[in-house]
Amino acid sequence: MMTRRLLQLLIGLALFGASLAMVVRAGLGLAPWDVFHQGLAGKAGLSLGAVLVIVSFLVLLLWIPLRQRPGVGTVSNAVLVGVFADAGLALIPQFSHLGGQIALLVGAVLLNGVGSALYIGARLGPGPRDGLMTGLASRTGWSVGTVRTGIEVAVLAAGWLLGGSVGLGTVLYALAIGPLVQLMLPRFTVPQPASRRETLPEPETPGIGTSAPAS
Repeated sequence: MMTRRLLQLLIGLALFGASLAMVVRAGLGLAPWDVFHQGLAGKAGLSLGAVLVIVSFLVLLLWIPLRQRPGVGTVSNAVLVGVFADAGLALIPQFSHLGGQIALLVGAVLLNGVGSALYIGARLGPGPRDGLMTGLASRTGWSVGTVRTGIEVAVLAAGWLLGGSVGLGTVLYALAIGPLVQLMLPRFTVPQPASRRETLPEPETPGIGTSAPAS
């Protein structure tokens, strides 16, 4: 069972990173956190993947006062999404025709939904940004949806000020990724052993007012 979970985690993170690269190459705007990552990358002169990794570990430091515990999936997410994103950017060309850009963007959002459902469904720990969101919600008593909205508005504004790309892709991701993961997650969630089902909570299903993957 663990072999399947690790393999599913790896495939999910690879698809997630590749989908991020596809959104960048579509050139129509990024997801809120990735607007921030792209803006930082431009200012720091680093690759997008390198900034993803650095920000992931900085976010993990914020888990300490929130008393969040990372899993193998958390650390893998922090390292591998950036690696796969840079690999995708090296392989995927920039699209300049609007039809191709839209097709690449839609494909990227669908792929992101599959990748998210795979790595979340592996049950090996949330991504750094998702853990920050749920940790803050737990400590403040606010809803996950409220915390998520506050964080993503803040990073989107910061990323835009840093020169990150905001556009159609930003809106499409915000509207579509929650329902997509909600649809796909039951198909990819690894069942828990019967002896543990009563002690471990079910994974949160992203949707309206809940958590969507933020890598």
